Amino acid sequence: IKGGINKTVTGLTANALYYVQTDGTLNTATSAVNYDIANASYTQAFSVSAQVTFPSGVAFNPTGTKMFVVDNTGDDVNEYTLSTGFDVSTASFVDSFSVNAQQAAPMSVAFNTDGTKMYIVGETEDTVAQYALSTGFDVSSASFTQAFSIAAQETEAQGITFNPTGTKMFIVGDTGNDIGEYTLSSGFDVSTASFVDSFSFATQSTQPKEAVFNTSGTEMFMLARDGSIVYKYTLSSGFDVSTASYASVSFDVSAQETSCQGLAFSADGSKMYVCGDSGDDVNQYATTSTATNSTTVPAGRALSTTSILLEG
Repeated sequence: IKGGINKTVTGLTANALYYVQTDGTLNTATSAVNYDIANASYTQAFSVSAQVTFPSGVAFNPTGTKMFVVDNTGDDVNEYTLSTGFDVSTASFVDSFSVNAQQAAPMSVAFNTDGTKMYIVGETEDTVAQYALSTGFDVSSASFTQAFSIAAQETEAQGITFNPTGTKMFIVGDTGNDIGEYTLSSGFDVSTASFVDSFSFATQSTQPKEAVFNTSGTEMFMLARDGSIVYKYTLSSGFDVSTASYASVSFDVSAQETSCQGLAFSADGSKMYVCGDSGDDVNQYATTSTATNSTTVPAGRALSTTSILLEG
């Protein structure tokens, strides 16, 4: 009703004008589109050569105030603090944690949501190694707890990631040139994992290194060493790789790194990071563009993040 106040909405920006879109949602005249690799641009790099000789994986905590870089030759995970979240120019080295006893050639690292669990995969051990951290996202407090064999599906693991609840785990590998999906009956407990299915990257790459999902799992991004390219895929069912298809969107990072190994995004998808062993650094990219939305049907002006004064 015109002049009424709708208090059932969420995520609005106070005092902004909103319009009804063709799908029934509300949006402003323009909005930010994150995870937009088609329009990505290089911004800066941070060298890890003082600590790492073969950067093979990169990850961040949710706020971006900590960065973790895997060293394939040093067999360890290196921790950095960032004084400004997700800005690699503000990074400084803290310490490292050796995973040599479990992974002799580590390639990728992942954490659970609070950083009290860490996961490492590598090229030679055919397992996912799980660690407990007594202090979240502090690798100096890590201790090995258990391992899960992936040998039946992959003998040269390159990347690992989870869905937000830890009920799904994904392994990228060179052997099958694919990503394998596993379900975990207990979130982030690899002992409860079971293989589901896989999705082949072979049409785009025979050297897939890492895969990262957007927050809903409806978009997947794969880093390929051959060509130094990031490829985008869409999933009709979130975090179900059997529903994935190539989106015919890619981004070339060869100007910064010709031997790509690790891929990560900021929490909101507005920044992308690629590491590799030719530059021994972490390269940062901007991945946000502006979308022009329909202004045909005005909805009203937001009074707060959860209420809007209706004008239509």
